[in-house]
Amino acid sequence: MHPTNQIVLDAVEAAGITARMVWLDEHARTAVLAAEQIGCEVAAIANSLVFDCDGEPLLVMASGAARVDTALIVQTLGAQRIERASAAFVRAATGQAIGGVAPTGHPVRLRALIDPELEAFEEVWAAGGTPDTVMALTYDELVRLTGGTPTRVR
Repeated sequence: MHPTNQIVLDAVEAAGITARMVWLDEHARTAVLAAEQIGCEVAAIANSLVFDCDGEPLLVMASGAARVDTALIVQTLGAQRIERASAAFVRAATGQAIGGVAPTGHPVRLRALIDPELEAFEEVWAAGGTPDTVMALTYDELVRLTGGTPTRVR
């Protein structure tokens, strides 16, 4: 097991959630690739997207079928600017690489928004800290795990 997976598993268990991590046969750096390997709808993939929001990291847990509307997020948060974070920014904020960013296990808890469209699924799948791992969560577990705010993101 990669050390990052253990950090994520420890954070999940510390939140009182039973960890259900799955190792994939191949890296799944996109929601489509993950859904194909898991056998679920793309919309049930909870993408962990990190943005630079006024210089601070913002984690957006979005449905794999959603295209995040950054203008809507700026308006909702009253922010000045928001942009996709660079790989270096993501790594610094989460300790994880793009394509495998989990909703937890970061050096410090990130401000987070959770796409309410994910609530339609009994089970959602989020990255487990590396591109070859995913974990099953309920929507309520995802909200609790991230401390995020359910917010329309598209």
